[in-house]
Amino acid sequence: MKIVVIGGTGLIGSKTVKLLQQRGHDVLAAAPSSGVNAVTGEGLAVALAGADVVLDVANSPSFAPADVMDFFQKSSRNLGHAEREAGVRHHVALSIVGTDRLPENGYFRAKLAQEELVKQSGVPYTILRATQFMEFLAPIGQSSVVDGSIRLSPALIQPVAADDVAAALADVALAAPLNGIAQLAGPQQFPLEQIVRRALDAAGETRPVVVDPHAHYYGAELEHGSLVPAPGSEVRLGAIAYDAWLRR
Repeated sequence: MKIVVIGGTGLIGSKTVKLLQQRGHDVLAAAPSSGVNAVTGEGLAVALAGADVVLDVANSPSFAPADVMDFFQKSSRNLGHAEREAGVRHHVALSIVGTDRLPENGYFRAKLAQEELVKQSGVPYTILRATQFMEFLAPIGQSSVVDGSIRLSPALIQPVAADDVAAALADVALAAPLNGIAQLAGPQQFPLEQIVRRALDAAGETRPVVVDPHAHYYGAELEHGSLVPAPGSEVRLGAIAYDAWLRR
């Protein structure tokens, strides 16, 4: 099976490419550095020729709300068109748990727009919504500085390791399209301020951490369950606990 991974040289993409290759598939790691640019459309037709599955894990180089919206809208439209032309049988998109709950968050708005374009593309699809990556916990804290202190919400978070995200994506890519949404989360829930504080300590951060129920998470105030799967919903859980990940 030929599988094209858009964003295949990044954190998640490179891990997923390796797993799929180990399972014996013909995998192309597509990225601007390899001449494939989903935003401009450059190289897409050639890359997708003969592809059975396209897995999109590309990310915007800028997180400014207008930039990220432009990135995901253009790339999704171009991918949909190229996939229809190539006869691709399954489009897999990586998204985020909670995209539909935080409209004040510009990145989440852009991911929700991406999801809608995937659904409208006419290509069979699966959207995998994952919780925040363990690898990004310290940067979450470092982006939350106000007047010299790090202000964090006590809302819940259920971080997942990048290795578990890649494993889930590989499984989804090889399965039949859901034409719907699947969810992935880490094995444990924590208050955001608690787990990010641990990540900051491990990173050597010395600025004080302040617990603030009104603290913003990338422009949005969180409710208790904004970042975790809804109670009772079907969720695949990652295998790697945070303590084990941190020891690595």
